[in-house]
Amino acid sequence: MPKVKIPRKNVSLDMTAMCDVAFLLLTFFILTTSFKPDEPVVVDTPTSISEKKLEQDDVMIISLDKEGRAFFSVDDPNLRGDVLESMGAKYNIKFTDAEKQEFANMSSVGVSVEELSQLLKLPPFERKNYKQSGIPYDSTNNQLGDWINYSFSLKAYLKLGLKGDKDTKYEATQKVINTIVDKYNSKFYFVTGLEENPNQKKK
Repeated sequence: MPKVKIPRKNVSLDMTAMCDVAFLLLTFFILTTSFKPDEPVVVDTPTSISEKKLEQDDVMIISLDKEGRAFFSVDDPNLRGDVLESMGAKYNIKFTDAEKQEFANMSSVGVSVEELSQLLKLPPFERKNYKQSGIPYDSTNNQLGDWINYSFSLKAYLKLGLKGDKDTKYEATQKVINTIVDKYNSKFYFVTGLEENPNQKKK
């Protein structure tokens, strides 16, 4: 007897609900993601085999580029505003509320306190291309030490990291280390890139 062929029916799936879920997730991630601000300087750090990581919260980073320019940053926007106010009081510079807000939104700063108002008044796209001269850390004008000192006076449990370019001159690095030791008499972290440990057995 011939086989009876059962007619096949096209199966259709309603994807409307799936599309709604996908767009809801996409909207959620777009609205909740915080983008990292542009760094004013690129620092090519040396490598090391240390696997100990510097924590991401309550961190102060002092960066040194290959020219020896110093940059200061803290991860807490509220702390940035408070430190700026303390620096303004010491150097008799009055910062406006708009300038304080701009400073709180910046990832790091690398100019003297006297030049800071000029930098904060620039539109963001011009500020990105502005070559910052670095925070002074000479013995006669050690503003970097003041940034460090006021930060720890406002939040004593900060972790301090020194992020230096591998081509930075030794003299500049030593001056910054001396500043850190003078203002923050405790340990600090060297921020480096990770390289493979030659003594570690491969899995």
